[in-house]
Amino acid sequence: MTGKTAPDTLPAGTTSGTPQVLLAHHLKQLKLPTVLREYDKVARECARDGVDHPRYLLRLIELELIDRERRTVERRIRAARFPATKSFDTFDLAAIPGLNKMLVLELARCEYILRRENIIALGNSGTGKTHVALALGLAACQKGFTVAFTTAAALVSQLLEARDERRLLKLQRDLASVKLLIIDELGYVPLSPTGAELLFETFSQRYERGSTIVTSNLPFEDWTSVLGSERLTGALLDRLTHHVSILAMNGDSYRLKESTGRRRAAATQAGAVQNQATAVDPDTGEITQA
Repeated sequence: MTGKTAPDTLPAGTTSGTPQVLLAHHLKQLKLPTVLREYDKVARECARDGVDHPRYLLRLIELELIDRERRTVERRIRAARFPATKSFDTFDLAAIPGLNKMLVLELARCEYILRRENIIALGNSGTGKTHVALALGLAACQKGFTVAFTTAAALVSQLLEARDERRLLKLQRDLASVKLLIIDELGYVPLSPTGAELLFETFSQRYERGSTIVTSNLPFEDWTSVLGSERLTGALLDRLTHHVSILAMNGDSYRLKESTGRRRAAATQAGAVQNQATAVDPDTGEITQA
């Protein structure tokens, strides 16, 4: 034994190879895909504009952060399991005269989630309740909140299945942990007594712990027909409406208006094309195809 220690060795892959290969390797290890994709282009731009090294690095890091936030939002949207991605940009708030537009825009700021408050959208079928719920869910994802979307019937089915498979507690913990739970179409399908009790438990476990959005085609006094028990309905509404914003969305069907508008636009366009495709012969007066 000489008492000498062996010299430290560099990790494999750092002692050979071109700078570009090594840089690509390190950036992949550090999980910086945007820096890897953009560093050469940004370097050329900074060299052209006379930008110094700190500002060059700042530009790269800002690009990485922006792209990382975009990917994070996309993951939240996928995890929410929205049936479609809807926003308020594609919803005509003026189409529902009774809707409190200022309240909707205020809710889109998502501060109600920080206060653990609920939203209930009530109205006829086709008046845009699901669209508004999806738009609020999208806004929540963009603000950094976890979201889960389901229909009342699908949720009850999942709860019953989880109970039968002895994983109900895990599902309930998952539902309680999301910052915003959206339950669509409460009232379209009557629930079994067991299903109604499991749904009540879901609301109870989220009471003052997370925000819930519920859409329903029924006024509150008719919810007993879905839940099957006045006692259960009263207890559920007591928890759900303690801290709540109610969106009244009665009126003509928003979907019907949209569909009618699209058909009229298509008919107008077809008529214009037909008019352009015909011509009148000045000598004979006959209509001919152009």
